[in-house]
Amino acid sequence: MVPMERNVSVEIIFVLVGFTDYPELQIPLFLVFLFMYIITVVGNLGMIVLINIDPKFHTPMYFFLSHLSFVDFCYPTIIMPKLLENLILADKTILYFSCMLQYFLSCVAVVAESYLLAVMAYDRFVAICNPLLYTVAMSQRLCILLVTGSYIWSTLATLILLCYALQLKFSRFTVINHFFCEYTALIAVSSSDIHIPSLLLFCFATFNEVSTLLIILTSYVFIFVTVLKIKSASGRRKAFSTCASHLTAITIFHGTILSLYCVPNPQNSRNAVKVASVFYAVVNPLLNPLIYSLRNKDVKEVLQKVVSTSLKFPLH
Repeated sequence: MVPMERNVSVEIIFVLVGFTDYPELQIPLFLVFLFMYIITVVGNLGMIVLINIDPKFHTPMYFFLSHLSFVDFCYPTIIMPKLLENLILADKTILYFSCMLQYFLSCVAVVAESYLLAVMAYDRFVAICNPLLYTVAMSQRLCILLVTGSYIWSTLATLILLCYALQLKFSRFTVINHFFCEYTALIAVSSSDIHIPSLLLFCFATFNEVSTLLIILTSYVFIFVTVLKIKSASGRRKAFSTCASHLTAITIFHGTILSLYCVPNPQNSRNAVKVASVFYAVVNPLLNPLIYSLRNKDVKEVLQKVVSTSLKFPLH
C-alpha cells in the first residue's frame, strides 16, 4: 500500500500547538489577532470596493492593487479562523484533509502575492520610464494575462509541493509546532524521508524569490535612473512617492520570506519561525491597505467623499 493510501485509510489528526507555550497570553493574543483580522478584512475589501466604484481607479496600477488586496484578504481568512479558535478552545485539532487544504490555499496566496508585487513594479517602470506609451504598453489584455499568469503559476507550483506532502507518512495523532499548516512544519513531523520535499521547497522558494526580485530590482534601477534625470525637485518627489508604498510592501513581504525559506538555517527555533510567519501571514496583509491608502492622495480623497456621502444619506 502506498503512503498516500495509508494516510487516507487511517484518519490522521493534527494538533496545532500555536501559541500554547504562553497560556497567560491566550486571551490577549486572541483579542489582538481578532482586531488585526477585522482591520485586515475591512481594509482590503474597502480597497477593492473603492477601486471598483470610482472611474479614476480604472487603471492598470489600481487593477493590480485590487488583486493584491484580494490576495491579502484571502490569505489571513484561510489562516486566522483556526488560529483564533485555537487561542480560546482546548481542542486544537485539525483533520488531515483540512490541514492539507489550508496549506494549499495559503501557499497559493503567498506565491501569487510575490508575483503580483513584481507585476506592480513592472507597471511602475512603464509608467515612469515610458509615460507616453503607458496606455499602449499596459493594455487591458496584458494586465489580465499578467494577473492570470500569477494565479496559474502559484497554483501549479503549490500543487507539485502538495503532491509530495500527500505522500508523507504521519502518526495517528501528530503535533505540529505552528499556528497553521505551514509546509516546513508539516514535513518536520513526518516519519518519511523529507529530503526531496525539503529540496523542492527550497528550489521553488528560491526560484520564486529570485525571479520576482530580479523583476523588481531591474524595474527600480531604471526607475531611479529616470527619476534622477528629472530636473525639478517636485517632479522627483512625485515620482518617488508613487513608488514608496510599493517598496515598503515589498520590503516587509520579501524580507520574511527570504529569511524563512531561501536561507537554509537548521538553527532557527520553531518560535522564531512562528513569529516570522506572523509578519507575512498576518501583519503584511494588514499593513498593505494602510500603506497604499495613507500614502495615496487619490485614495484618501475618494474615501473621504464616500464617507461624507454616507453621512449625508444614511441607510434607513
